[in-house]
Amino acid sequence: MEIVAEIGSVHDGSFGNALKLIELVADAGATVAKFQYHIPEFESVRNAPSPSYFSGEERFQYFKRTQFEVEEWIQIKNHCHKFNLKFGCSVFSIESIEALLDIGVDIIKIPSGEVTNLPLLREIRENCELIPVHISSGMSTWKELDFAIELLNDIDLSVFQCTSSYPTHPEQIGLNNIPIMISKYGLPVGLSDHSLGIEMSIAAVALGAELIEKHITFSRRMYGSDAFNALEPSEFTNMCSSIRNVYRAVKSPYDKNSAVELKEMRKTFQKGTYARKPIKKGAPILFGDLLFLKPEAGVPAKNVDDVVGKVATRDIQELEPIQLSDIL
Repeated sequence: MEIVAEIGSVHDGSFGNALKLIELVADAGATVAKFQYHIPEFESVRNAPSPSYFSGEERFQYFKRTQFEVEEWIQIKNHCHKFNLKFGCSVFSIESIEALLDIGVDIIKIPSGEVTNLPLLREIRENCELIPVHISSGMSTWKELDFAIELLNDIDLSVFQCTSSYPTHPEQIGLNNIPIMISKYGLPVGLSDHSLGIEMSIAAVALGAELIEKHITFSRRMYGSDAFNALEPSEFTNMCSSIRNVYRAVKSPYDKNSAVELKEMRKTFQKGTYARKPIKKGAPILFGDLLFLKPEAGVPAKNVDDVVGKVATRDIQELEPIQLSDIL
């Protein structure tokens, strides 16, 4: 089970915050610490509009201010590995892919806004064949997603159900698409979850998701485009634990017919057939002569028809369990 902690830009350009977030992610139980590799000059015009959920500063300037130098990225990658995390990064330009290949990256994420960026997809297909790639479907139609997945069919690809709405309300999550994607693409399928709680991620695992991506932050009071929609550390820890429990359940089929460990429990709680009153030897046994009590002793209650109408072969005392050897 892959659990991707989306750190994104919640570090707000602080190298120290980035390292500390990696440590929090590891403690919480994630397997991947994922960042975003922005090179504003190669992904946006300077006066590009900001999304409605973030208007604190111009988008171009925000990513310019919060980007790291290559040497810092190398240290970030090494810090991930120190804490047994994979280093993942979203890419937004061919130049960001080239930089990450030089730095060394464990997972590349194609964000949903790039699914129709054909030059970027071709760059990934031609140069990232040895690197696992996650592709998000947050802004994609089925036709656009089909095209991208077909183009990338020779690489190690996982596809994420996602809805690019912040926050995503339950009726927008699209959990129905998870089994569809599993059947349609035959690839590992995940959920990139932008809802405010942890329930949707847990439900996705129950539906067959093999990967979950969720934003993490020190506090939802932090400044930035992602913090208000992220989980705080204790919440993220709870999510990881819950996901793994559900994943274990999904991957461990339980056969109702082989529950041998319940043998003694069955005898304790299921019922046997008892004499409601004394029954004399030679007397026919009527239904009204019987009680059905715990623990299961004598003839099980499910086999009552083997008792009613038979004749007692001995005197049976009140509240005594009736054995098959007691009847004829």
